[in-house]
Amino acid sequence: MRRLSPLVVLVCLVVATAARAIELQPGIRMLAVTDAEPGSQLVLDDGAGDMQTGIADRFGSYLFRELIGAHDYTVRPSDGSDPKTARVLRFEDKPGAEFYQQQELKAGFQYIKMRDGTLLSATVRFPSGPPPYPTVVEYSGYATSDPGSPQPTSLLAGVLGYATVGVNMRGSGCSGGVMDLFDLPTTADGYDVVETVAAQPWVKGGKVGMIGISFSGISQVFVGGAQPPHLAALAPLSFIANIYESPGFPGGIFNNGFAESWLRERGDDAKPAPEGGQGWARQRVRNGDAICAANQKLRLQTQDPVETTRDLPYYTPELMDRRSPESWVRDVKVPMLLSATWQDEQTGGGFASLLSMVPRRPDVKIDVLNGVHASPLEPQVLWHWHQLLEIYVAHRVPNQALLRSIAAVVVQNITGGPVLSPKLPPNRYDGITDYDQARALFESDPFVRVSFENGAGTDVPGLPGTTFDVGFSRWPAREIEPTAWWFDADGTLSSKRPRSDGIDAYHPDPDARPQQTLPGDGSADSWVVMPPYDWRPFVDGTAVAYATEPLADDVTIVGPGSVDLWLRSSADDSDLQVTLSEVRPDGLETYVQSGWLRASHRKLGRTASKVFDPRHTHLERDAKSLPDGRFTKVRVGLLAVGHVFRKGSRIRIGIAAPGGDRTRWRFATPETDGMVLNEIARGRLHPSRIVLPVVPGIEPPAELPPCPGLRGQPCRTYVPAVNGG
Repeated sequence: MRRLSPLVVLVCLVVATAARAIELQPGIRMLAVTDAEPGSQLVLDDGAGDMQTGIADRFGSYLFRELIGAHDYTVRPSDGSDPKTARVLRFEDKPGAEFYQQQELKAGFQYIKMRDGTLLSATVRFPSGPPPYPTVVEYSGYATSDPGSPQPTSLLAGVLGYATVGVNMRGSGCSGGVMDLFDLPTTADGYDVVETVAAQPWVKGGKVGMIGISFSGISQVFVGGAQPPHLAALAPLSFIANIYESPGFPGGIFNNGFAESWLRERGDDAKPAPEGGQGWARQRVRNGDAICAANQKLRLQTQDPVETTRDLPYYTPELMDRRSPESWVRDVKVPMLLSATWQDEQTGGGFASLLSMVPRRPDVKIDVLNGVHASPLEPQVLWHWHQLLEIYVAHRVPNQALLRSIAAVVVQNITGGPVLSPKLPPNRYDGITDYDQARALFESDPFVRVSFENGAGTDVPGLPGTTFDVGFSRWPAREIEPTAWWFDADGTLSSKRPRSDGIDAYHPDPDARPQQTLPGDGSADSWVVMPPYDWRPFVDGTAVAYATEPLADDVTIVGPGSVDLWLRSSADDSDLQVTLSEVRPDGLETYVQSGWLRASHRKLGRTASKVFDPRHTHLERDAKSLPDGRFTKVRVGLLAVGHVFRKGSRIRIGIAAPGGDRTRWRFATPETDGMVLNEIARGRLHPSRIVLPVVPGIEPPAELPPCPGLRGQPCRTYVPAVNGG
């Protein structure tokens, strides 16, 4: 008997069902129509005279969005089929406990049913030994449920004795439904996944933790904020705070580097298998997975993520508030460890704006450090991550002997180089046998731990390892003393406000330097021990810069900064990039941090902004062109950072067009052809300055770290800008 191809089978299913009545699947604020005649018009009636229309795609499907929950809607097909009515769900409409308890999960690949009937693909993996097992869930739109390839944190957790459940978000892999990044349905699904997994008899303690880095780190904050009652702990790594600003629109400028490529990949992943989508899902459909094939019915209704994002160049609260982790983190009630890096080449350092919203409890910890996207999996944080899981998910005293034995392999997988011996934290739990004592030790740690100089803590420059860390009881740190340096003549930064006035000018040119400091997409090269950075000096005439005199003492900063410019431009708008660096006594320059702003977005939020932390509204109604011929105050925020400027070094701030200082970020900034003139006023009348979050009293190691060597921080020979700074 001849076997039909999976694509033919899927088409036959669609054709066969076209003659039947349409099917409605009500979801949260949406209503999915399937089994309609392809190309037919569908009319949605809310019963109060408001109508919407849609055209069924070639699979006979259509998705009506942004509907009112707990409301009945009727759909009338134009082909004469009988109309149908369904009630749209609210986010608050949660199933009873029996809904989760009746689902049975076993080891291997399977599907989990959500409250709206959508089936999500999942892979369960058990450790050795008999149940019950401490259990963790990893949940994202990556290939999280691919049975042949566990995600990194799931692989680690499995080795360390945890049962792991990898689940694909709706609209990805073999899961049903439509992907809509970080919207309410995906958060509700995460709630349902946690409750279904926790109801399994093989789960130790009847509660589960959540793990993951990047996409599966971000998703945890939403799910935790939804408060599933059987969630034990969260461990979000390399997360974001706000869906708009970092990495999407830094300073209001679209990131057409990493952000655009990531969005395009998500759109590709959401294409229907087997003609598109994730490779493992295509293979499952080809191998006869009928559920995976049927779950592709709505995939053509996925909105193009790139186009949808580009069409929203301003912050849109009604769409973006609920899609931003900072809107959910305050409601997390379970133990939590959050970790991210200042120079993350993918998600960026914007995560720090969320830290002030994190609940301050003894069982919540924040670990931040310099480094790359994968650095939260390096030993400095990994040890803390393991302690959180052991204490709050496994409910046992952490034994980190196994972690020590695999640490070199973990680092080798991150850096891609030879197996080297990284600097390992001590096992603080040696000799402790009492669980309550172990928990008390963990909870005695400071709320925020800032680790410094990752990459300088071993004899191999660039190998993961920090030189020291400092603890704080809150974010921003109470100890911060906002410190200003003013722009002065000859490119100097003065600790006193200048008495004389002056102007420095430059022609912003985004083509003056390569947009990215690593070739290609820079993804793998960013993580190696010594990345091949191409971090070029400013090109004469295209930038201005200012630097202090050599510092008389070490200066340590922890937090965001503000570059307060008095700007006049020949254009009615201008994209600004500010870059903070350290000019060392040996003539080398270390990258520290950057910030961006489209000048028309300069309106500040009244309550959120601080002297060292400007927060812009990015609302369309607040956008305003630069005035013609007049200087205007524009505050550009520096992303948060923790860094020590050593005695004898100089603090430097550069101002140029966006680009040239990041490995993977690019910017959709207008071409200027060198015709735009930007002028920066300085002095008594127009006191342009930089304000940094200085923390006094910190005593770092005396020696300068290697340059290059700090992870995520390129090094170059210092070349003064045209104005002398």
